[in-house]
Amino acid sequence: MSGEIRNGDSGNLDLGEDQILTAASTFIVADDHPLFREALIHAIGNCVAGAHIVEADSLDTLQVVVEENADADLLFLDLNMPGVSGFSALAWIRSNHASLPTVIVSASDDPAVIRRSIQHGASGFIPKSSPIGTLESGIRAVLDGEVWVPEGIDLRDDRLDSEEAEIAAALSSLTPHQFRVLMMLGEGLLNKQIAFQLGVSEATIKAHVTAVLRKMNVNNRTQAVLAVQQLRISAPSLLETESGGDAAT
Repeated sequence: MSGEIRNGDSGNLDLGEDQILTAASTFIVADDHPLFREALIHAIGNCVAGAHIVEADSLDTLQVVVEENADADLLFLDLNMPGVSGFSALAWIRSNHASLPTVIVSASDDPAVIRRSIQHGASGFIPKSSPIGTLESGIRAVLDGEVWVPEGIDLRDDRLDSEEAEIAAALSSLTPHQFRVLMMLGEGLLNKQIAFQLGVSEATIKAHVTAVLRKMNVNNRTQAVLAVQQLRISAPSLLETESGGDAAT
């Protein structure tokens, strides 16, 4: 998929009084499950007449469509797309595209995951198990400027853990290419493998890795990967300060 674009279809000429009638509204749907994308696009069509839908199914396509649609009205983001590690993409999007409201869609309905999503700047959280009516309620609420989460979720503590906040801030300083390289390091790829997949030289990847380490204030790629792991949905404990590993391998 390379940023598929289509128009939302309400499937009903009688739109109803509660439909938000907005001309040329653009929505980005970033999820790697086609069936859920279809359900979400249907819900958007029921809320917004003639919605302009742009789809992404990986980090690569997400970065492209966000850059091409920086003035989109809403981004729906899956926490576990290919190339994405937990809250890392959300943290990067919110820092680099702060004006783009982002709603998390996830197979998880864990209250801790929901709270962390909002703490990282999401405008809402919609579990994928939600019926179509709930999807529509969430969409309408966020478009009205509200923060929408499932009933019963306590959002009174809106502060991130200090360590997690520092990591998110460091991610915000990365360029799109540096962020992509970091995510690929997290997948265990070597520089030469990353260079092959991205179609660039190994020297270019080494330069990106060096910049990533500097911006994240770590000494080697192992520490960088461990830091990003703190943004996983189930984050492991960060290992003690000095971990081994070579910065330029």
